[in-house]
Amino acid sequence: MESNCVQFLQDKTILVTGVPGFLAKVFVEKILRLQPKVKKLFLLLRAPDNESAMQRFHSEVLEKDLFRVLRNNLGDANLKALVSEKVVPIPGDISVDNIGVKDSDLLQLMWNEIDIIVNVAATTNFDERYDVGLRINTFGPLNVLNFAKKCVKGQLLLHVSTAYVCGEQSGLLHEKTFHMGETLNGHGKLVIDTEMEIMKQKLKELHKQDCPEEEIAQTMKDLGMSRAKLHGWPNTYVFTKSMGEMLLGNQRETLPIVIIRPTMITSTFSEPFSGWIEGLRTIDSVIVAYGKGRLKCFLADPNSVLDLIPVDMVANAMVNAAARHAGKLGSQTVYHVGSSFKNPITFEQVHDLAARYFTKNPLIGRDGSPIIVSKGTILSTMAQFSFYMTLRYKLPLQMLRLIGIIYPWWDGNKYKDIDRKIKLAMRLVELYRPYVLFKGIFDDSNTELLRLERKEVNKEMNDVFQFDPKTIDWEDYITTIHIPGLITYVLRK
Repeated sequence: MESNCVQFLQDKTILVTGVPGFLAKVFVEKILRLQPKVKKLFLLLRAPDNESAMQRFHSEVLEKDLFRVLRNNLGDANLKALVSEKVVPIPGDISVDNIGVKDSDLLQLMWNEIDIIVNVAATTNFDERYDVGLRINTFGPLNVLNFAKKCVKGQLLLHVSTAYVCGEQSGLLHEKTFHMGETLNGHGKLVIDTEMEIMKQKLKELHKQDCPEEEIAQTMKDLGMSRAKLHGWPNTYVFTKSMGEMLLGNQRETLPIVIIRPTMITSTFSEPFSGWIEGLRTIDSVIVAYGKGRLKCFLADPNSVLDLIPVDMVANAMVNAAARHAGKLGSQTVYHVGSSFKNPITFEQVHDLAARYFTKNPLIGRDGSPIIVSKGTILSTMAQFSFYMTLRYKLPLQMLRLIGIIYPWWDGNKYKDIDRKIKLAMRLVELYRPYVLFKGIFDDSNTELLRLERKEVNKEMNDVFQFDPKTIDWEDYITTIHIPGLITYVLRK
């Protein structure tokens, strides 16, 4: 019996944005490997022209280790033939009209042929410049929606958001859509056009004053953070993503919309093989820093649930949701794709597993000897963390500063260097704080319904499109799949 997802993908023309990204790559690989009878994949990449787009697709997507199973299955020549027949890399940019496609014949072809639009493009920096965040995360989805409305065969827009649009709410968080203009703290009304005006005004002032580029960048980052906090969101990333969702809900008309909200995306669980990752995600940089012996202390609530989800499960949920909602006019559905409700793992458990892993398999330091990791200190409130930093680093730093004043010939660079590192550490901790002290659990009732439907359809087969977090044995996954995958990626860089 054939999976209904495989059937669904047959003869479909699909547009995918944000393609060099981690999730989009896994999504594209899955389609090419499991449904070579897909009609066309239009892949939008940032590039100045067709040749650069093709080059970027080859170097940043196709030549990656992720595609080795497909390459082994088909052989180089057949893979090349499949790609040249099915894949069309397109230079474009979701932050401008017509998603930046300049060729009018190509635009017409896309509008006539595309069935499904999948928007994965985003900037995921927590403290992104406000102008960049608004352009890509807020108005980008609206540009994609306007493009999708012109697709005569368009059956669905699937938009990838993030579960953390909920901000720092606690308790059970439901899969509900945003109302236009709602805020998380209930203070006043959020007017997206006003946010755009405030940003433009600030940018204009900075250019008028002839500020250096570095100062403009920092001011735009600060502006994003202050606007986010004013309305109840912890950072620019989740604030601009939330506004993007609002615009989609408000402007969608009858086009069916699916919003996929993944939690913290981690390495592949099983497909095309386990342990593939690219880029260090939220918790990964912490694990790597710990393994390198650079993390002696960290801010986290040991009992806080870390909502991790393997990337292939997110890609599988995307295909399942698309198959379910394509053509259902007027529908808008949110899916949380995470593990905290069905199979939670706490920060303390991850910490213990990482400690066990690096004790058994230490990384090798620059001097060639193994790096010994200690259990480290976990502090569960910002107040405790600040106190620890003051005692451990800031007071000795003041002594260095004093020495520099008393003995001006003494090399004060050391003071500046340590001061810079402490400020950077405090800034990172402040950015990560909402996630490591998170008290929410993501309800996934909609996603569970989708899973139950899958089980009905796929009773007799090993389901290659499964996305059930209950199938994850965390100890096995973290120690034999995820951390080894992370280390491979870090060493490969």
